[in-house]
Amino acid sequence: MGSRSTISGDPRFGIVDGDEIVVLKGDPMFAGFDTTDERVPLAEARLLAPVIPRSKVVAVGKNYVDHVAEFGGEVPKEPLLFLKPNTSVIGPGDSIVLPHQSSRVDFEGELAVVIGSIARNVAEEDADSVIFGYTIANDVTARDLQKTDGQWARAKGFDTFCPLGPVIETEFVVASNTVRARLNGEVRQDAPLTDMVHSVASIVAYVSAAFTLLPGDVILTGTPAGVGRMVSGDVVDIEISGIGVLNNPVRG
Repeated sequence: MGSRSTISGDPRFGIVDGDEIVVLKGDPMFAGFDTTDERVPLAEARLLAPVIPRSKVVAVGKNYVDHVAEFGGEVPKEPLLFLKPNTSVIGPGDSIVLPHQSSRVDFEGELAVVIGSIARNVAEEDADSVIFGYTIANDVTARDLQKTDGQWARAKGFDTFCPLGPVIETEFVVASNTVRARLNGEVRQDAPLTDMVHSVASIVAYVSAAFTLLPGDVILTGTPAGVGRMVSGDVVDIEISGIGVLNNPVRG
């Protein structure tokens, strides 16, 4: 598992090995997995967002049938795309800040794809070759603004509206895992990743036909039913089996 961590000073990258982090010489996306002789206790490291997109976060809406049904819509025939700015990204333990412009902010637990190489017009069968790994995302949404604005840029794009983490899993099998979201310990979302309408491979192909994807770009793959409102003082946990748990408090 690749992760970015630091105790003090500049961020560093490492590989999670049990209860320790093996420190790498540089960013593995560009410098490979050359290790140093240093190990850091995982419990003593502050985990940051495991990737800060150099270019963009591309997200897919309405990609689970049950989520579409809970809002009374129709399943799109093709992936429904929108963008989140890279300034919306925060890491594990960082606070989701509720903007004063909204009175209804929701959590949305999702699988996130981290791109590892320049990708343009990628065929579905070649999608794995451009994926560096997978992490967890919370596609935080100002639901009232999403409805009133008519398009989703502001509702999805506030600062802190894209928590990512806790690590990047480079050996992840989508078909055998699930996504689960808990609000204050209560399970609100729980679905197998196979419930996605459009597969990861088809999404990568579709997105790369529109945008050149760069190393570090992130694709959010949609959320299942059970999204709900967060208020100040809440804690949201998004768990994906095979990756871990992304935990973020909420404050006003």
